[in-house]
Amino acid sequence: MAKKDLRRLLRLPPGESVDLSAHDPAATPAAPGDKHTSLADAERMGEELAGLQERLWAASTAGDRRRVLLVLQGMDTSGKGGTVKHVIGHLNPSGCRIHAFKAPTGEELRHDFLWRVRRALPEPGEIGIFDRSHYEDVLVARVRHLVPPDVINSRYGKINDFERALAEDGVTLVKCFLHLSYDEQRRRLLRRLDRPDKRWKFAPSDIDERALWPAYQEAYELALGHCADPPWYVIPADHKWYRNWAVGRLLLEHLRELDPRYPESRFDLAECRERLLKET
Repeated sequence: MAKKDLRRLLRLPPGESVDLSAHDPAATPAAPGDKHTSLADAERMGEELAGLQERLWAASTAGDRRRVLLVLQGMDTSGKGGTVKHVIGHLNPSGCRIHAFKAPTGEELRHDFLWRVRRALPEPGEIGIFDRSHYEDVLVARVRHLVPPDVINSRYGKINDFERALAEDGVTLVKCFLHLSYDEQRRRLLRRLDRPDKRWKFAPSDIDERALWPAYQEAYELALGHCADPPWYVIPADHKWYRNWAVGRLLLEHLRELDPRYPESRFDLAECRERLLKET
């Protein structure tokens, strides 16, 4: 399968009915080869990603308001942080805005659920990355019964309006659901227990959350189905190397489509060159 087909392969079709069990978390669609080959391809992609990021930032200095927002959602251990490290690590940090959304603070709870999200949006020319996002308010809030069902249902429409407004303001939204299997999550949690350098990531409550796995899958299916414009990409996440390659490739394809350009110089090149050459 050609690389150019990746968006078509991973994009959820329009419609409100989503069945995550129909998607294989261990699949590797459109991968350039095995793990070694894909890691090498990801490194090559990194150079082009960095170049496009620089062009996007440069274009903003001339008034181009376009920017990119990568939304990463997934169950615990699906690799949101790892994706940020391996994909965004290729980019210039000064042109990125990374935000990891935790449980809302007291101040944030006094506002509309989108208030804290708006404050974290990328500026023109930037690439923003959300490690979790506004979707937590229809995921955790639904599973944990933090607000009444009618409030959850109203939030889908508010999210759609919010994302539509972002698009109208020049934001390219790339929404990735990191699709992890139940068994692979257990393996990753066990590795955290086995490795002293990983135990800081573990909490006993992680085991309690696993008991809610069916409820979370249902909540994700509803969110992905109700908020499908712009579309969601379902990223098989059982293989970390594939997850990183696929998200990097999707980001690259969207940036290529934007095709940002360096702005034209607004000064006399010949005059400036002559002045420099005359310096003693």
